[in-house]
Amino acid sequence: MAIWISRSRRIFNHFVQRACPLSLLHPRGSRPFSYFESNQQEPQCYHEEEDYHVDIKHDENQAMDFPGGKIPFVSQMKFISESSETRLACYRVLDNNGSPIPGSVFEQVRKDLAVKMYSTMVTLQIMDNIFDEAKKQGRLSFYMTSVGEEAINIASAAALTPDDIVLPQAIFWLSDFLDSRLTNSYYLKKSPFFYRETGVLLWRGFTLEEFTSQLLGNTGDNGKGRQMPIHYGSNKLNYFTVSSTIATQLPQAVGVAYALKMDRKEACVVTYFGDGTTSEGDFHAALNFAAVLEAPIIFLCRNNGWAISTPVAEQFRSDGVAIKGQAYGVRSIRVDGNDALAVYSAIRAAREMAIKEQRPIIVEAMAYRVGDHASSDDSTKYRSREEIEYWRRRCSVARFRKWIQKNGWWGDEEELEFRGNIKEQVLQALERAEETEKPPLTDLFTDVYDQIPLHLQEQERYIRDAINKRPNEYPTNIPI
Repeated sequence: MAIWISRSRRIFNHFVQRACPLSLLHPRGSRPFSYFESNQQEPQCYHEEEDYHVDIKHDENQAMDFPGGKIPFVSQMKFISESSETRLACYRVLDNNGSPIPGSVFEQVRKDLAVKMYSTMVTLQIMDNIFDEAKKQGRLSFYMTSVGEEAINIASAAALTPDDIVLPQAIFWLSDFLDSRLTNSYYLKKSPFFYRETGVLLWRGFTLEEFTSQLLGNTGDNGKGRQMPIHYGSNKLNYFTVSSTIATQLPQAVGVAYALKMDRKEACVVTYFGDGTTSEGDFHAALNFAAVLEAPIIFLCRNNGWAISTPVAEQFRSDGVAIKGQAYGVRSIRVDGNDALAVYSAIRAAREMAIKEQRPIIVEAMAYRVGDHASSDDSTKYRSREEIEYWRRRCSVARFRKWIQKNGWWGDEEELEFRGNIKEQVLQALERAEETEKPPLTDLFTDVYDQIPLHLQEQERYIRDAINKRPNEYPTNIPI
């Protein structure tokens, strides 16, 4: 072994002497990070046996040439402040009366796009009202509204293209799960969910029938009734199915974005999450992952002030979420989430940077959550009604309506007619979904494996035996 090491060393030294400089071994373009750089114009080669001395340059007393870039020296001890004296500014275009703020810079929106954005926000509002009421009537087992966050949904979706991939979010703690009666019939108690990207899917073309089918878990549901209500998904619309665990979609989204980069696609990934998600480790891992790989991804945080009943002041000490990007080398912006024009402009700009510059972007959209966290929540238990009403009067849908009306693109007659038509369509879709048959029992065990394994076959036999013993307890609308 000693002879082999000695010979190998001599061969290497010979190569160094003949093929210097060493930089040929590590071309700059292939280096994973910035190595120490020499201050000399031409690298010098040294024999192993020779002693050599490198003079300390004056410049080296001023800065350290460390991997990643030069770091200047200072003679005074100074700690980085834990926070800035002033909070990070929030980008805004429209004031509360729907008038553009003088001097504001934003993407110009044509009439047809603006009307579509507004009408889709209204549709989302009506869907929320009807489905939330259906939950209270016992027609649905669970629902979540987007009250106060409609502009984030619709404006961000409008700024994307169909080729951009969306990874939405949900939260579900298994300890709060009480019971499941096969397809989509859940009994919940204080279950903390967090999923409010319904409007993104609505904008992309998900139909009312597809929404109601998923909520009721019938044969029209893409997931065949095997997911909780509002856990939508659509392969054809590039919309990943909602997963029931907090923050897991963030590292996954970075992986998807990196795949787009490798395939040289002119598209990016957008992943949505709430302020509470930033307390999870997956959030921090995803930011570092995206920054290092320079992935084309937009992290869109809906900072709505509350993670269920926990206010942001009790979640983190930093100034919100956008500022966190600086620590990971991620470009960030804070935007008024109640301002549809501001959200649209910010996402358009973020998308362009993410794709052209191949970099991640954080967009923190500030929009107070006016509605309850979920249909199982009573938010008045942890916040005042006055606080809720204060923000309800600052409705993002009403603000955007004022803007399009001032442009002469919308009026009271259009408003009345459109709301009436959409309400009727949603009610009819819900009624049809209630009358549609549920998926068969067999679908519980398919679509995961090419051939159903023995343990799932055993589970199916167990369920069928239980049904035969107690047929009266099994839902009659589910084919056996």
